[in-house]
Amino acid sequence: MLVIVGYLVVLLTVFGGFALSGGALGSLYQPTELLIIGGSGVGAFLVANNGKGIRATLKAIPHLLKSSRYTKALYMDLMAMMYLVLTKSRQSGLMTLEKDIDDPQNSAIFSAYPRLLADASLMNFVVDYLRLMISGSMDAFEIEALMDEDIETSEHEHEVPASSLNALGDAFPAFGIVAAVMGVVNALAAADRPAAELGALIAHAMVGTFLGILLAYGFVLPLASLLRQKSSEQIKMLQCIRITLLSSMHGYAPQIAVEFGRKTLFSSERPSFAELEEHVREVKLSANSSASERTS
Repeated sequence: MLVIVGYLVVLLTVFGGFALSGGALGSLYQPTELLIIGGSGVGAFLVANNGKGIRATLKAIPHLLKSSRYTKALYMDLMAMMYLVLTKSRQSGLMTLEKDIDDPQNSAIFSAYPRLLADASLMNFVVDYLRLMISGSMDAFEIEALMDEDIETSEHEHEVPASSLNALGDAFPAFGIVAAVMGVVNALAAADRPAAELGALIAHAMVGTFLGILLAYGFVLPLASLLRQKSSEQIKMLQCIRITLLSSMHGYAPQIAVEFGRKTLFSSERPSFAELEEHVREVKLSANSSASERTS
């Protein structure tokens, strides 16, 4: 929603300011200039990216129109889920998590958090490293190194669409100059026309430079910046899980391990110590009551 609002602000201020200064909006309508700039931009985008990069970029763009789902409530759900997982492993042993790991959809712990369960990459990260912890063949330092490589790979994958849009945005001003130069060439070829017509041709040519800069800095480059922000939010989830699991492997109690995970979050979404403690207490009471009902 904010993307659409931002685009409207850009269009209203740019074209509104031009109209208020006495400019004729009709003179800015140059479809051939748009064809040159847009077509060459799309062509350059296809040349600069392989099939995977193109698909990743096209897949990422629709998500930019949605508000961020990485809220404080979601992070608190994540830490509550991790608390339940670590508590069960500490009380009953890691081997008791096998059924949860093998079928997360029917797990009493994971199924209680449908928003997290719907995030395949996040759940795969949790399940994969719990499975490695259960195997017992890797120590905490080996798993930490593997987690770092895993997260770094995710960062590189998320950077692909952002870099693609960034390169496209950087190219638009240059393609605008190309369109303008071609327009000037056309105007010079008609140098024998009256001065008024020649002036109109040159003005039309300058629209190419204007459009190239507007498309780059008003539309495409902001999308690349937004993609990087959304990517950092998703990566932060993985880092929170990483710290929580490693803290547990180093012997810290579930409550302390979750607290370590809390400290890795961005301050804008990070719950306070009291908020997290209260949330974990509620989760613990709910889990105990559910266990009592099953027993009775």
